[in-house]
Amino acid sequence: MISMYRSFIPDASNQEKVIPNSQPIISQVPEPEKIRHTLIGSSEAVMGTIQVLHQLGYANIGDWSPLLPTNNRGEVMSVLIRSVTGK
Repeated sequence: MISMYRSFIPDASNQEKVIPNSQPIISQVPEPEKIRHTLIGSSEAVMGTIQVLHQLGYANIGDWSPLLPTNNRGEVMSVLIRSVTGK
């Protein structure tokens, strides 16, 4: 009766077979990289560009930093940080 079930009993010699040339799945998933977009100009130009990028579906308006003054009179900047994956 035991011989009938022998094929279901694991064979100890098959326990640690290694697939040749295999790589961990994690190495195949690219690491996200942060990129920074910086807009510098008049407040009208910066806000207009943010709105155009939103209309194009690139970034939500709320994803940008608030307008920050620069050292130049009449000039502001806003920053967007995005995570992108390589290749």
